[in-house]
Amino acid sequence: MPDLSTSYLGLQLKNPIVVGSSGLTDSVEKIKNLEEMGAGAVVLKSLFEEEILMEMDETIYSMTNRHFVFPETMDYMETVAKEDILMHYLELISDAKKAVSIPVIASINCVSSQKWVYFAKEIEKAGADALELNLFFLSSDSQRGEKEILENAFEIISRVKGNIRIPVSLKISSSHSNLIRLVEHIDQAGVEGMVLFNRSWLPDIDINHMIVSSGFVLSSPSDLGNTLRWVSIVSGRVNCDIAASTGIHDGAGLIKQLLAGAHVVQVVSTLYINDLFQIHKMTDELSNWMIAHEFESIGEFRGRLSQAKSGNPAAWERVQFMKHFRNFV
Repeated sequence: MPDLSTSYLGLQLKNPIVVGSSGLTDSVEKIKNLEEMGAGAVVLKSLFEEEILMEMDETIYSMTNRHFVFPETMDYMETVAKEDILMHYLELISDAKKAVSIPVIASINCVSSQKWVYFAKEIEKAGADALELNLFFLSSDSQRGEKEILENAFEIISRVKGNIRIPVSLKISSSHSNLIRLVEHIDQAGVEGMVLFNRSWLPDIDINHMIVSSGFVLSSPSDLGNTLRWVSIVSGRVNCDIAASTGIHDGAGLIKQLLAGAHVVQVVSTLYINDLFQIHKMTDELSNWMIAHEFESIGEFRGRLSQAKSGNPAAWERVQFMKHFRNFV
């Protein structure tokens, strides 16, 4: 049988399938099930600073509705609200590490740079094998230029990397005017890995109630192309490891991303749509494909069709349909 093992963030994985941050990874029992189903690693459900702030707001609101509250009580309740969510997250890390042998990667999503270092240090103490920073900037703020976005990202990376020893990956979106420049600068900042890409929350409109609602949450196989393009372009141009995310639903998608240069893939939607046994199906497809093509290890073919090695680098940057739809009416 071929060797499906791979290395990501300096961690040894039995296969390149990482279950991404989601409701699938928010409890020890779920994580144990994922290991049993064959996952190579898991990224815990993100710790959102926004969630902590909302909890604090609810606590403060309930306190201010009382007739009289000591200022010291308000300070205490604010601290309790923040620490309660963080403590639950740290307990999840600690308990998961005791329950499984696969790598457990923590994930944090902060809205203010002051909290990144504090959260990161506590997560390292709890025993996480690595930390994924979920960084997302929507390119709709005309007051924030690309330079400011880069500086903010570098400040976060620098502060976190300067305070913890576990490997760090950065999960970014594809919504940037000069993505390759951003990727190269992030790599130079010293992260061990980069996740391409963050699947953003997509809004919708409820036309009956005329309110903004949530769009379709899960990805589909048709979302694979954008990630595949950028994994291929980035592969060989950065020193850090690459995790492909969004649109990987089956073994074929996994193989494509590895050929493009990914070290691992992150899957979530396909496990919700199908079931956890999909992990087994994907690794079986990968194993059978490697046997058919006489590959004994992933290292023998990873990146073979990256932009730098494909023999047709222009194909990865083509943005027009050209001849493909020429005869369509």
